[in-house]
Amino acid sequence: MIDFMIGITLGDPAGIGPEIVVKALASQKDLGRFVVYGERAALEDALSLCKLKMGICSPEEKREGCIRLHDTATLERGGYRMGCESAECGRASFLAIEAAVEDALSGALSSVCTAPINKRSLHLAKVPYIGHTEIFAQLTGASDPLTMFAVDRLRIFFLSRHVSLSQAIALVTYDRLIDYIPRCIRELEKLGVEGTLAVAGLNPHCGDGGLFGSEDRVVGEAVASCCSRGLDVVGPVGADSVFAQCLKGRYAAVLSLYHDQGHIAAKTYDFERTVSLTLGMPVLRISVDHGTAFDIAGRGVADSRGMEEVLRLALDVEARRKGSSR
Repeated sequence: MIDFMIGITLGDPAGIGPEIVVKALASQKDLGRFVVYGERAALEDALSLCKLKMGICSPEEKREGCIRLHDTATLERGGYRMGCESAECGRASFLAIEAAVEDALSGALSSVCTAPINKRSLHLAKVPYIGHTEIFAQLTGASDPLTMFAVDRLRIFFLSRHVSLSQAIALVTYDRLIDYIPRCIRELEKLGVEGTLAVAGLNPHCGDGGLFGSEDRVVGEAVASCCSRGLDVVGPVGADSVFAQCLKGRYAAVLSLYHDQGHIAAKTYDFERTVSLTLGMPVLRISVDHGTAFDIAGRGVADSRGMEEVLRLALDVEARRKGSSR
């Protein structure tokens, strides 16, 4: 078996993914703990752009100062345009994910760290998935993975992801909540996190007793049912305060009821260092929470702090699993 632990996908070659990956790897003391999945052309372009002297070798090699690469080999240098959507780059980003997941399922990788992909490029490549989570779910056979954001003491789960706001509201149901709440708590336990899970309210002031919206009554009923089974959960808690309370340590995590409710809280607090974990799958995925940033791609100015945080978290999770420290 190939001797490595953590996989990193380069993301869309035309975006900032390759750049932030090489910058983040340059901050690591031991490159031998990582293997990159993606296009050699994109990796070479990123190293040249960032003026980094790291070499490139195969996954089986262990040369010091060398990036181990599983080359998906579909692009040539100069064969794609930075900052542009394309079927070629969409296909390349998908193939990198596919290869990394295959190795993770075989036990060769302990986790997969992902750089951003572009939904339009995936569509142009006729990849039938809207994003990373959906791709990982299909490739791993997971029916409904959980997304959790993490930054400092703030941890946020999401009851729904890439759906319209009207669809997200329709998904705030008793059955969905009593399924998600215990799953969120189990995943926190797997990560070694203890404490209370808070469920955010949907309407302003949780509807003020039904004066403007009745959805929060359903949230309260689901929370009460879970509490009766011994689960440590409270809610609904007003969305205008629950995230700040989590940051102060009152709650271990928050279950956000829709995509932007939680994204805005985390990204406003610290856009660069917020990372995303996809849980409830056979493969642990950790990712930056930003996009391909086509507007600055190829300029060498992308901030790599998010990817550095992703690698730090992946190593910390592995250390806890192995019962040792780095």
